[in-house]
Amino acid sequence: RTIGDRIGEAKASGNLGNTLKILGQFDEAVVCCQRHLDISREQGDKVGEARALYNIGNVYHAKGKHLSWSTAQDPGYLPQEVKDTLQKASEYYERNLSLVKELGDRAAQGRAYGNLGNTQYLLGNFSEAIAFHKERLAIAKEFGDKAAERRAYSNLGNAHIFLGRFDISAEYYKKTLQLSRQLKDQAVEAQACYSLGNTCTLLQDYEKAIEYHLRHLVIAQELGDR
Repeated sequence: RTIGDRIGEAKASGNLGNTLKILGQFDEAVVCCQRHLDISREQGDKVGEARALYNIGNVYHAKGKHLSWSTAQDPGYLPQEVKDTLQKASEYYERNLSLVKELGDRAAQGRAYGNLGNTQYLLGNFSEAIAFHKERLAIAKEFGDKAAERRAYSNLGNAHIFLGRFDISAEYYKKTLQLSRQLKDQAVEAQACYSLGNTCTLLQDYEKAIEYHLRHLVIAQELGDR
C-alpha cells in the first residue's frame, strides 16, 4: 500500500484470506479474498480475478464443511445455513470455471470441476456431482495426474452409492484401489478396501466383502491406525 503496488496488495490480501480460512476465521477470510477480487478487477488482472473467485469458493466450501460437521448428517440433509453456504461456494466455483475456460487454463478447470463435484455432492445433488467429477477425471487423465484421477474415481464411487448404483460404485472403487497401489499410498488403499467391502455387502456378495474388509484390517494394523 505504501508504495502503491495494487497487484501486490491484491496478492497479499488473497494470501491473508487463505490463511484466515485455515484458522477457521471464515468471515474475515471472505473480506480479504473479496479485496483480492476487487483489486484484480480494477487492474484488469484476469488471472488474479480467477484466483480470487476460486479462493472465495474455497472459503465458503470450508465454512460449509465446518458447519456440517457439527450436525453430522448424510449429504443432502443439511440445515439451511449450511446449504446456503455451500450454494455460495458452488456459485463462486462456477464463476471461476467460466473465467479459466476463457483463459484456456485446463489445470484450473480441473480443480474447479473437482470442487464443484464436491459441493454438489454435499448438497445432495448426486447426478450433478457425477457430471462434474467425470469432467475432473477427463482432465486428470489429460495431465497424467494419477492422484487427481484417483480422487475422481473415489468421488464417483461415493456419488453412485447415493443413487443406489452399487455395481457402478464397485467399478469406480476398484479403479481407486488400483491407482492407490500404483501410488503406493497405503492409507488410501485401506480406504478403498473399506468402501469396496461396504459396497459388496450392499450387493450381497459377502465373500468378497469379507476379503476387502480383511485387507482393510491388515493395512490398518500395519499402519498402527487404531
